Amino acid sequence: MSLSTLKDRVRAATTEKSALDANVEALVAVPQQSTSDQLHTSAQAEGGDVADLVLNWLERYGDDFTRALPSHIDVNAFLSAVRAALPGLIHCTPASLRQALLTCARFGLVPDGRHAVITREGKQAVFIPMAQGYVELMYRSGRVGSVHVGLIHEGDEWSYEPTAPAPLDFTHRPAVTKTKKDRGPAILAYAFCWMTSGARSQVIVLSREDAEEIRDEYSQAYRRARDAGKADSFWHTDFDRMWAKSALRRLHKVVPMSAELVALLAADEAGDAGQAQILHAPAGEAHLLAEEEEAHERAEESQDPQEIRPRPLLRKRVQPKRMSRKSRKGARR
Repeated sequence: MSLSTLKDRVRAATTEKSALDANVEALVAVPQQSTSDQLHTSAQAEGGDVADLVLNWLERYGDDFTRALPSHIDVNAFLSAVRAALPGLIHCTPASLRQALLTCARFGLVPDGRHAVITREGKQAVFIPMAQGYVELMYRSGRVGSVHVGLIHEGDEWSYEPTAPAPLDFTHRPAVTKTKKDRGPAILAYAFCWMTSGARSQVIVLSREDAEEIRDEYSQAYRRARDAGKADSFWHTDFDRMWAKSALRRLHKVVPMSAELVALLAADEAGDAGQAQILHAPAGEAHLLAEEEEAHERAEESQDPQEIRPRPLLRKRVQPKRMSRKSRKGARR
């Protein structure tokens, strides 16, 4: 009987011991040998497609994704989005790919290009939340009623007067009846939200120069691509979306953030900096972020001889002994 559904394939992969499973288990058991070359070798040995091999490996952990995903997201829809992204990820190590996908799942985001993306940096898979992913988590907090993020073009009508009361301080009327050419290039990105209490947040406005400064300072992927003479980072291929996302991320300074949003920012920033991302989406586990950062700093300091300084020894202060009355009389004589 053919395995037509994703659930059937997951069930078969977790109950049957095939040669393909043995190859995949070898990859998982020895992470340091889990290279793209081994994936290609395994796929060729089985006469199958590399993307199908990786998907089969992922399906073996279907229960893990089911537990990680929030109840409103179906694991089949999640894995369907993963399969669409796999052709660009086959050179990633299986361990990093599984970690990036579990991180994505625990935040309840689907890697569909709108909410989140799993991209490749060298042989490492990296989880990148997109602007719609941030909006989704803002709504889940229960404090945000609506989120507005966009780009202002030269041909649009707009005004920005920070000292005026909301909502008169900011207006934007997109010139939707004009052609893209007549509307002109984007000149500003903005983001703001209305709270469920009826209050409106401060409007975040970023110029193109602001976005370029953020890109140059924080995005290691952009710098690596630039230095290699390539133009394949998100800042190269989709500057406007990254620009709008940067404005949206700045909202965390003026809007009450849930622990989940704080963790998403931390994971996103770690990905930008080329650091290990937080694996767990901390619903009520925000303290783990501080503990992980502290442990990381301690580990770095312990490997840097210049940072290791001997602590001064604590010396006990000796108090002079008090003389008895008889001794004091003898001393006066």
